[in-house]
Amino acid sequence: MPDLMPVLARADQNLPSSLDKLFDLLRIKSISTDPAYKGDCRKAAVWLVEYLQSLGFDASVRDTPGHPMVVAHHAGANPSAPHVLFYGHYDVQPVDPIELWDNDPFEPSIKDAADGRKILTGRGTADDKGQLMTFVEACRAYKDINGALPCRITILFEGEEESGSPSLKPFLEANAAELKADYALVCDTSMWDRDTPAIAAALRGLVGEEVVITAADRDLHSGLFGGAAANPIHILTSVLAGLHDDTGRITLDGFYDGVEETPENIKASWETLGLTTEGFLGDVGLSVPSGEKGRSVLELTWARPTAEVNGIWGGYTGEGFKTVIAAKASAKVSFRLVGTQDPAAIRDSFRAYVRSKIPADCSVEFHPHGGSPAIHLSYDSPVLTKAKTALSDEWPKPAVVIGMGGSIPIVGDFQKMLGMESLLVGFGLADDRIHSPNEKYELTSYHKGIRSWIRIMEALAA
Repeated sequence: MPDLMPVLARADQNLPSSLDKLFDLLRIKSISTDPAYKGDCRKAAVWLVEYLQSLGFDASVRDTPGHPMVVAHHAGANPSAPHVLFYGHYDVQPVDPIELWDNDPFEPSIKDAADGRKILTGRGTADDKGQLMTFVEACRAYKDINGALPCRITILFEGEEESGSPSLKPFLEANAAELKADYALVCDTSMWDRDTPAIAAALRGLVGEEVVITAADRDLHSGLFGGAAANPIHILTSVLAGLHDDTGRITLDGFYDGVEETPENIKASWETLGLTTEGFLGDVGLSVPSGEKGRSVLELTWARPTAEVNGIWGGYTGEGFKTVIAAKASAKVSFRLVGTQDPAAIRDSFRAYVRSKIPADCSVEFHPHGGSPAIHLSYDSPVLTKAKTALSDEWPKPAVVIGMGGSIPIVGDFQKMLGMESLLVGFGLADDRIHSPNEKYELTSYHKGIRSWIRIMEALAA
C-alpha cells in the first residue's frame, strides 16, 4: 500500500488553489429550475469537464433533453481494485429571497464565524459543489504524488437534481453499460457533527396515497340529515385513526413483513451520539415522542417504518360557519419504508384496509403518489467497514453509521437500474443552510473532506 502521508500533505499544499477552483465553479449561476439560467448550467458542465480533463480524466459533456450530464472516466493503477462511480450534482437552488442574503450569493468568500471557525459562503458551497469538489481535489492530490489513481473511477455529475432529475433515469437506462460499477459513492449527505463523520447505511423508502371517500351525492344540511346520513369525514377520520394501535404500531396486514430489528451494536453506537428525546423534539416545540413505544428517536426516524397523514380536508373550511355534512372527504397519507418492505404490497394492504371500513352505500377512490423501496447497505459490509476506518483515521471522533429518515432517489436508481449499492459519505452540517439564504460550508468540511476521500479511495482499493 502506498504511503498516504505525501498525498495528504499535497492536499494540504493544494488547499489555496483548490479553493480558487471551487470559487470559480461557485460563481457560475447554475440554477437548474429557472430556464433563464440554462446557459449557466451548461457553462458549469463545461467547466467541470475541462477541469477533469486537466487531471487526466476522459471527460465529456453529455446532452439530455434538459441540462447536460458530465461523465468522466479514469483508469486505476491496480487492475484488481474495484471500479467505483462517484455521483454529485452541479446545479443549485434559486437564491430567492435575495434581500435575506448578507452578500452576493454567487460571489463566494471565506468568513470568520462567531467562534473563530472559517466558513465558505455562497450558493452551492454545501449543496453540492463544495461536496463534489472534495472528491475531485482528492483525485488531483493523489495523482500529483502517484501519477495514477488507486482504483478505476467513473464520475457522474448531474445538472437537474434540484429540479426533480427528469433526465436522469432515461440517461442511466441509455448508458447503463458505461456507468455500471462495483458500487457508487454519493457525497450529498452530512456529518453527525463537526467532529464526527458519518456513513448513511439506510434510506427509507416511500409510498404515497390520496384517499377520497364519497357518501351522499351532494353536501347535506346537517339539521335535516344529521344522525341519519353517513358523514365521510367521520368515516375518514376513523379510518386514519385506526392505522395505529395504542403502542404506536401500524395495524395494516403484513405491514412489518421485511422489517428487521436494528442490531444491538448499532443501536448502542447511536446511544453514544447523545441525542435525547428532549433535544430532538424541543427544537420544534414538542416533548413527548410518538411512534412505537420503547424506541429511541434515532431508531424511530432512521430504522422504523411509518404511516403519516400529510393532509386532510372536506366540508366547509371558509370564513364563518356552514352547517353541512360534506359529500366527500379526502386525505393524503404517506408510508416511510425500511428493510425489504414491498411498496406495492404496502399500497395494496392500505387500500384493502380502507375498503373494509367503508359503508355499503359509500365509495372510495385512491390516487397513487409514487412508491420506492428502502435502501440498505449491510452494517457489516466490507465497503462500509473500510470507509468507516478511513474516516475515523481523519476526524477527531470515530465515524458513525447512521440511517436517514428521508430518501435520495439517485441511490434507488443506482440499485434498481445499475445493480449497485451506494456508499453515502458527505461532509455537510445541519446548520449549512442549504436551500436557504446565506448557505455556507465549513472550511474544515472542505479541507478534511478532500483528505477523507484520499483515505477512502486507498482503503477501497486495498
